[in-house]
Amino acid sequence: MSEPIPAGMAMPEGDPTSAMIPPGALKIGPYILERTLGVGSFGKVKAGRHMHSQHEVAVKILNRQKIRMLDMTQKVHREILILRLLNHKHVVKLYEVIETPTDIYVVMEYISRGELFDHIVEHGRLSEDDARRYFQQLIGGVEYCHRHMIIHRDLKPENLLLDHEDNIKIADLGLANVSRDGEFLKTSCGSPNYAAPEVISGKPYAGPEVDVWSCGVILYALLCGSLPFDDESIAALFRRIKSGQYQTPSYLSRDARELIARMLDVDPLRRVTIPEIRKHPWFVKNLPRYLALPPPLIYNRTLAVNPVLLAECARITGHTTEEIRWMLEHGKRNACTVVFEQLKDGRTRMDPSMLQPVDVGALLAAPGLASLHGAHAVGGETTSKRVKDQEMNDGHAQHALGNDGRQAPAGADDGGEPDDGDNASSGLPTLPASLISPRRFHVGVRNDYLDPKNIMEEVFRALSVLKWRAKAPSTYQVRVVTGDGTQVPGQAGAVLLNLQLYRTESHFVLDIAMIEGDVFSYVAACHALVSEARIQ
Repeated sequence: MSEPIPAGMAMPEGDPTSAMIPPGALKIGPYILERTLGVGSFGKVKAGRHMHSQHEVAVKILNRQKIRMLDMTQKVHREILILRLLNHKHVVKLYEVIETPTDIYVVMEYISRGELFDHIVEHGRLSEDDARRYFQQLIGGVEYCHRHMIIHRDLKPENLLLDHEDNIKIADLGLANVSRDGEFLKTSCGSPNYAAPEVISGKPYAGPEVDVWSCGVILYALLCGSLPFDDESIAALFRRIKSGQYQTPSYLSRDARELIARMLDVDPLRRVTIPEIRKHPWFVKNLPRYLALPPPLIYNRTLAVNPVLLAECARITGHTTEEIRWMLEHGKRNACTVVFEQLKDGRTRMDPSMLQPVDVGALLAAPGLASLHGAHAVGGETTSKRVKDQEMNDGHAQHALGNDGRQAPAGADDGGEPDDGDNASSGLPTLPASLISPRRFHVGVRNDYLDPKNIMEEVFRALSVLKWRAKAPSTYQVRVVTGDGTQVPGQAGAVLLNLQLYRTESHFVLDIAMIEGDVFSYVAACHALVSEARIQ
C-alpha cells in the first residue's frame, strides 16, 4: 500500500544488512521482526527494525483469515485509513502497510515505555503538575483528531502509550470513526468505565463530546489513582454513569474539581468543549509553548527539510537529495520517504524553547499574533467549523486567469489594496448564527484575517497544485472533482466537492461540501485541501 518508487529511483540492491538476520527472526520487506510485544485479536504485535535506517518500529500483524472470521474487515480498513490521515506528536504514527496473501503488516512508531495504565498502577495518583502535563498532551492529540473529523471513541489509559521521553501517544484507533457531516453516531462502543452516558444509553451522539467525557475520566484517574465510576455489576456501573454521581477527593484543587465536573456533565449539551478546556485556568498553567502556539506557526517551524537528514537518507537509499526532496514535497509514500521519516523521528528533537511553559495571555497579546491566529491559539476555536447546508448558487460568472495561469476569482486583477471587510465581502452569502442547523452540517474552514478575494486566490492556487478539476459557477463558489482528471466521482477515490465562501458577522467560512463520493475519500480530500491552502 506504499507507492512504488519511480523508475530509476529504486532502493539499492544487495545491501549487506540483508544477510544479517538473527536466527528465528522474520524478514518482511525491509524490516527484521524479532521479539513479540503483545498479542491482539488478529495476531501478534512484534518489535522490528528497518534494515537501512536501523529505526525501531512496532509491527501489527493482522491475519486475513481471522479478520474475515470475526467480520472485522471494515474495522481494520478504517483504522489503517485513519492512521494515514494523522500526523501529530501525540498520536502514534503509521509508517507504511505491507500486504501478503495471508497477512497485513501495519508498521507503526515504536513506543518504548508501555501504557499509561501501568504507570498509574505502579505509581498511584499523580501530582497535579504531572497529571496536567499528560492531560495537556492528551487534549492536544484529541483536538488534532477532532479537527480532522476523527472521533476516537475508546480513550482510556490502556490506549495511551508513553514514549522514551515520557510523552503521551494516543493509540488503538480501531474503534475510531469519521464524523460525517451533520450525522449522529449511534454505535455503543468503547470501555464501559470510560463511556459517556449517551453512549451506554444507545442515544445518538455527535462525537467529540464522548471523547471529552472519556478524557474527564482519564483526568480523574490521573489525579486520584482510581476511577470515578466503577462497580462489579455492569447494571450498577451504568446507573452510576447515567446519574453522574462520583466522589471528589478533598485533596484536589478547586480548579481541578471544577474542570472534572464540567467534563463529566451527563448532559452532552452542557458538557465542556475542547476549546473551553483550553481556556480553563487549570489547563493553561505551565502549558508548553508548542501546545499553546497556533497550529499554523507550529507547522511553519517544521516544514523546512533538514539537509543533514536529506544527506543521510541519500547515503542509505542511493537517491540524490533532489529526488528525495521532490518525493517529500509531492507527498509520496514509498520506501525512500519512509526511511526519511524514520531518520527524522529518530534524530530530530523539538527546540527546547518550545517545551518551556508560556504565559498564554502574553502570547496572545504579542503583536500580530492574536489578529492573525486568534481562532487557532489557546482559548480560540477549532479550525474546522460546521456550517449550515445552503442551496448552491446557480448563477455563472467569468473568471480571469492570474499571471501564473491559474483561475482567479473575478476582480482579482484589481492590483490595488485589499478592500475592507464590508466592501470585500459584498455579494457573499451571509451565514447568521441563527441559521445553524442541528441536523445537517458541512465542514468549513474559518478565516479571520484574509479578505474574500485573497481567500479565493489561495483556494485556486491550492487546487492548481493539487491538479484537481475546477469550475466556478459564481465568484465565491467552486465545484471541484478530485483526482488526476481521469476518475469519475464515486470511483477510484474521486470526490465531487462544492466549495462556497460564506460571511458571518465576524469572519469568513469556506464550506467544503461533498456532493458525490465516499466519506473516506472526502476526508482525505479535505485533509489535502486544508493542508495545501494557507487560509487557516
